[in-house]
Amino acid sequence: MKPTILITGRDGQLGSELQLLHFSYPQYRWVFVDRDEMDLSSKDSIDAVFEEYKPAYFISCGAYTAVDKAETDRDMAEKINATAVGIIADNCKNNDTVLIHISTDYVFDGNGKTPYKPDEPTDPLNYYGLTKRDGEVLAFEKNPKTIVIRTAWVYSSFGANFVKTMLRLMSEREEISVVSDQVGTPTYARDLAKAIIKIILSDNKIYGTYHFTNEGIISWYDFAEEIKNIAGLTCRVNAIPSSQFPTPAKRPYYSVLDKTKIVEDYDVVLKDWKESLRNCMQILAPVT
Repeated sequence: MKPTILITGRDGQLGSELQLLHFSYPQYRWVFVDRDEMDLSSKDSIDAVFEEYKPAYFISCGAYTAVDKAETDRDMAEKINATAVGIIADNCKNNDTVLIHISTDYVFDGNGKTPYKPDEPTDPLNYYGLTKRDGEVLAFEKNPKTIVIRTAWVYSSFGANFVKTMLRLMSEREEISVVSDQVGTPTYARDLAKAIIKIILSDNKIYGTYHFTNEGIISWYDFAEEIKNIAGLTCRVNAIPSSQFPTPAKRPYYSVLDKTKIVEDYDVVLKDWKESLRNCMQILAPVT
């Protein structure tokens, strides 16, 4: 019988990219679920899916990702991002399942000056980050065969994301404003999906916390400018400080992640952010 890989967040950005790639790996049985099949707010639902599929690998992509809404919808954010992860990890341990859990740069406070290493202390600025950090802790407490991958600024040709929002706004308006004092690195979800598959295919699993983004250090303003340039749009992009764009949840000013560990342990190749952005935009709207 083929080993089963079970993926939550089927219709999210990462889940959708994994769906595109999985046909190239027929040696596995791939099962994609969303909230209809596995309700992350229900222990019974989680337990039932594990009982049915008994996966060899569990890729935890499903999450409560409404960062601002999490400030007030705290119970649900905690239930999905932390409590559910603990239940999943407990099931993984009982089934000898390798858990690959996706987390976020928001576990850090953003006051750093150099790229955050996986083993640095966490100190979330907002409630979303706090729940994701709690989920990481529970995953490792419950299941020794756990790999946590923190990522940041995720985009793809699927779902709602910064790239698609910028393309829409720039085509509708003569000028827009984008914050220039928040610095990080974008992540093309397809590149992350490929890295996850490479980890699964590895014969030498090393469990622990890893970071993955594309290469480069930019601001959201820089990101928007490059989107504009690739698309050949004429909209003016104004650089503004975060103070002019207040949000319910605080955002870290510095979100650059150190990816050395995932490169060394799993031989993952990192692409430059501009290359990956162009690859994604070729899918969204072919450019020359």
